[in-house]
Amino acid sequence: MTGSAIGQGTTNYRATCVGQDVFVKNYPPGTDLAGEAAAIELSALAERHGTPVAGLLRNHAGDPIDASSLYAVSVWEWMPGAVVTTDLTAGQALAAGTTLGRIHAAFATLPASAGPSPQAQNWLAVDLVGLAATVDRLIDIAEARIAAGPADPFDTQAARTLAERRDSIADIPRLMKDLPKLTTQILHGDYSPVNLIFDGDRLSAVIDFRPPDPFFVSYEVGRVAFYPNTVATTADWLTIARTLIEGYVRTNPTVTDDDIRSCARVALLQLLTSLYGVKQHYLKPGLFQDALDEFWLLRHRVSGYGLECKGKYGHTYTP
Repeated sequence: MTGSAIGQGTTNYRATCVGQDVFVKNYPPGTDLAGEAAAIELSALAERHGTPVAGLLRNHAGDPIDASSLYAVSVWEWMPGAVVTTDLTAGQALAAGTTLGRIHAAFATLPASAGPSPQAQNWLAVDLVGLAATVDRLIDIAEARIAAGPADPFDTQAARTLAERRDSIADIPRLMKDLPKLTTQILHGDYSPVNLIFDGDRLSAVIDFRPPDPFFVSYEVGRVAFYPNTVATTADWLTIARTLIEGYVRTNPTVTDDDIRSCARVALLQLLTSLYGVKQHYLKPGLFQDALDEFWLLRHRVSGYGLECKGKYGHTYTP
């Protein structure tokens, strides 16, 4: 059994068994296992509606998660292919978009999709004072480490990018102001290239569905269409984003125009209001912190692209 350097919420392994390889997810103590079991049910629902997923291997009692020992695990079929986070092709973008549309169309009928979304309410009521205070705290930590020496190269990068992020907080109210009423429903919850396994241009599996928690359709569409790694490494990233979104609309034709037109702005706002990566570096390091450090720098760079484009594109996607 070998460790897999993918995933921040669980410790993951590839296990070689007689006749097949499997993917093992080990949930840390304190994980909401009932919520994770509900996420597994979402994966099964998506499969019934035509989404390729990894097959779940239940334990002898038929449970999706084995919690009979100190190490709670779920076991899945190992899927052929690879995660593609850079230079997404048009074929891969189309497959990602059509599959997400299929997932959203299926999940829209769930009773919980019609319920309230505390997550959306919290997102709209972002605490800008608290965000600025956290940025200042992280800058202080980075600058203190630089002064103490010898400086870690990331400390210098963090101090610079955090100062830039501090300045960009002033853009958030203006970007929030004209957002239309956006649709919330049950989503995949973490639909990004790191959870999509491709075999060439064919999407062979969507993995790591998250526990059901209604949130903005536009968020999940915008997140994968304008994923930082893709934007930063793909010369024609706007065309790739358009291809993905057009594929999405093809399989989820009832999506509202407002949800589609707002997805780029929602993606930008998520970048501007999130300190994911750098916050972990200084306050609670993740399982693979080097990857989180790199992701923070990519996210920050892409947020700059978005702010530069705001006059030209108006923070909307136009079908």
